[in-house]
Amino acid sequence: MLIDIITLFPEMFAGVFGESIIKRATEKNLLEIRFTQLRDFAFDKHRQVDDSPFGGGSGMVLKPEPMYRAVRSVLSSEENFSRRIIITDPTGTPFNQEKAKELATFDRLIFICGHYEGFDARIYKLADELISIGDYVLTGGELPAMVIVDAVARMIPGVLGSSESAETDSFFSGMLSYPQYTRPREFEGMSVPEVLLSGNHAEILKWRTEQAKKITGNRRPDLLERLPEN
Repeated sequence: MLIDIITLFPEMFAGVFGESIIKRATEKNLLEIRFTQLRDFAFDKHRQVDDSPFGGGSGMVLKPEPMYRAVRSVLSSEENFSRRIIITDPTGTPFNQEKAKELATFDRLIFICGHYEGFDARIYKLADELISIGDYVLTGGELPAMVIVDAVARMIPGVLGSSESAETDSFFSGMLSYPQYTRPREFEGMSVPEVLLSGNHAEILKWRTEQAKKITGNRRPDLLERLPEN
């Protein structure tokens, strides 16, 4: 998968994308991430990409001309890819695991990251969709882009060490994940459930399913309501 990120702060991504699973995915050529500096597409020597809003108000708004130029530059290298242009925005559709699975089916994702007081409204016409990671406001779109890329990358075949790693994640099946245990068997009076030591895979699967349903019911009962009827 090819991911393009249009941002004023490409250096913000170095630590997150330079470690762990994302790093390994890029090293294995399963994922390529490219950054486009929005200021490179400004018209003036000061590289200004924002201006005060018409009608008054506080803060600055990102101008349409640099953003259109940046997106068109990114798309100039377009091949026969299935792609999605995404604006990370608090007014967007809430992000979830199903959306991560869907986005992982595309060959190319292009993220437009905002900053300041938001976008000139004409910029939204560039996007195929708007995505929000929660009902709160962040300083810019970079952090949401990192979150979405990380979640999507886990759905790309070969990125994780085992396909089962993703399938046992919370939300993959619509429920929260079951509890996990490792050595030691006993710790400060707390024991590993005997069923996990039994070697009976059918019973272990049954226990894990029951535990996942119990935890989901206690912590996120709304998720159980969305599950299809058996």
